Amino acid sequence: MDIDTLSGTPMNARQALRAPRHWSDASTSIRETFEQRECGFIAPYGCLSAASKGRRRPEAPCPIRTAFQVDRDRILYSNAFRRLKHKTQVFLSPLGDQYRTRLTHTLEVAQIARTAARALRLNEDLAEAIAMGHDLGHTPFGHSGETALKEIFSGAFAHNAQSLRVVDILERKGDGLNLTWEVRDGILKHSKGYGKIIPDNPNEQPATVEGRIVRVADIMAYLNHDLDDAIRSGVIRAEQVPAPCIAILGRNHSERATTMIRDLIFSSRMEGDDFKLDMSEEVFAAMTQLRQFLYEHVYRAPEVHEEFIKAKKILSDLYRYFLNEQEMLAEELEAMEMQPYASNALPHERIVADFIASMTDRYALDLYTALFLPSPLV
Repeated sequence: MDIDTLSGTPMNARQALRAPRHWSDASTSIRETFEQRECGFIAPYGCLSAASKGRRRPEAPCPIRTAFQVDRDRILYSNAFRRLKHKTQVFLSPLGDQYRTRLTHTLEVAQIARTAARALRLNEDLAEAIAMGHDLGHTPFGHSGETALKEIFSGAFAHNAQSLRVVDILERKGDGLNLTWEVRDGILKHSKGYGKIIPDNPNEQPATVEGRIVRVADIMAYLNHDLDDAIRSGVIRAEQVPAPCIAILGRNHSERATTMIRDLIFSSRMEGDDFKLDMSEEVFAAMTQLRQFLYEHVYRAPEVHEEFIKAKKILSDLYRYFLNEQEMLAEELEAMEMQPYASNALPHERIVADFIASMTDRYALDLYTALFLPSPLV
């Protein structure tokens, strides 16, 4: 999915935003006061709220909050954000209360992104808004759900594009959240799959430095908490973690997070007119090795993979069922507050895919049980 092309703020306009104002001017709103404060502390390579490229549908600015603060709040109060608490991170339907969910992952990404953005004098609100929205389109059952929809709906299905679809189309009963261009760009381009942690191709990176920070914060978060959860579950033992990863990154979550965040902050620098996010060779190599270890020993572990196969079957069966049960689909969409969106002229397969992707793990399991498993007679 592409985001709309909107004209940028001219450089002379950006310079004007940084020009001093009379603080005693009674006509200055709280938002404008904050925008002026941003001009005093956000670095030239950061994104000023007042310099946003705007929204898909023009709207009056909030008198209190900046554009990116509004975006963060809209995401926080969305249905899709609330559903994240019942969506899998790695381990499907874990019984322990300490395991991460897609919601706690999102909050950890937001914390890392804000910490790095503040230290680098960037727009914390923009970084937080992107982080809060980056996984809204993730399917139930983690990446197994994403793989299922790739196979049965479209090979082009991807959770990052689905996240953009959520904020543009699915939320607010089809009206979308009408977010700013910068937040939408960061959401769309946050995902790296198994590619480079920091890609060389500029086209693969978000347009803003804040968006690029979220992209790195995402992998920092999941490297840390997926390792924690894998050890907690018994899938791996602590002594199996490669020695260089422990020696360089640290022995526990706090040490690893501190090492990664500090290294990103102190390794990033200006190169000519561009600001380059970077990491030291030592820490970057340790993170790469840890990610490889997790793929081999956790994500592809037999006990994890077997559950993913079951999850794929659940979603595949539900998808095929609702392709032929339009009346029941309409009832379920109404319960999820998606019916007005579905009344638009959309391919039926697209509506079913959106419905499946919007489910939580619990919702999918309960629906599958009700539709396909026998229930005892009372």
